[in-house]
Amino acid sequence: MKEVIIITGASSGFGQMTAHALGRAGHIVYATMRQTEGRNKPKADDYRSLSQAENIDIRPLEMDVSDQASVDKAIDAVLVEAGRIDVVVHNAGHMNLGPTEAFSVEQLAQMYDVNTLSTQRVNLAVLPHLRKQGKGLLVWVSSSSAKANWSPYLAPYFAAKAGMEQLAVSYSAELARFGIETSIIVPGAFTKGTNHFAHAMEPAYGDTAALYANGPTADLQDKVLEGTMSLVPDDADPALVADAIVEVVNAPFGQRPLRITIDPSQDGSEIVASVQDRIREDTLRRIGLADLLHPAKQQA
Repeated sequence: MKEVIIITGASSGFGQMTAHALGRAGHIVYATMRQTEGRNKPKADDYRSLSQAENIDIRPLEMDVSDQASVDKAIDAVLVEAGRIDVVVHNAGHMNLGPTEAFSVEQLAQMYDVNTLSTQRVNLAVLPHLRKQGKGLLVWVSSSSAKANWSPYLAPYFAAKAGMEQLAVSYSAELARFGIETSIIVPGAFTKGTNHFAHAMEPAYGDTAALYANGPTADLQDKVLEGTMSLVPDDADPALVADAIVEVVNAPFGQRPLRITIDPSQDGSEIVASVQDRIREDTLRRIGLADLLHPAKQQA
């Protein structure tokens, strides 16, 4: 079935790969990003050229996930043009790199805004329509760092991703009786094919960062990067994340897993998550809410 899909943060990385993969799988894909008539115009044009060349349907769309008005406008535009929305892929994200003390409060707030609060803005705009339809799918692109990456110098990103993932888990139960499904995609560290490290936020407090760079922790940042890269196999392919999302979208109703982990470095997040998910399931059963573990089939 051809689904109408919205992807946030589709200008590069996992978002771009996912847009390509879903378009090639036969779906109608709205690849959202900021500044489609500014700095991202070449990327928007690339989507149009690809769609024409391969006879697929990927439509670039202006959306700034940090601005509720921009999100609302984009969702309304999709509903007018396509008539419905079937799937939302919460992919927008941003990373940091540096000692936590050297980041300002405002930078931490920005990290939470992009990685966590953006999903709420999109949900506020789209969920009324999904509930009215009695069906829909939210795909949340998380990170193995939300559960089990212990590297220093990445704390604001880790904390924000953990917050986003907890929102996803809570939404899963709250939306189940409306027939809306939830799947959390958990990529591990991919050091090739994405721009996470290249575009990472740098600390605002340079003097503080310098103290860490020249003191007893002088080697720490290099070791974080070198160590992370050493754990990732040379053939680790970030396109596997996009393939997993296509698999989830194409799966029949009621058979979409809550969580899929794609972690070539095997940092342990899958083990931690499996324990937490099992305890969650047990708790919901014990309090008489086992039905929230599966989406309810709505009457046609």
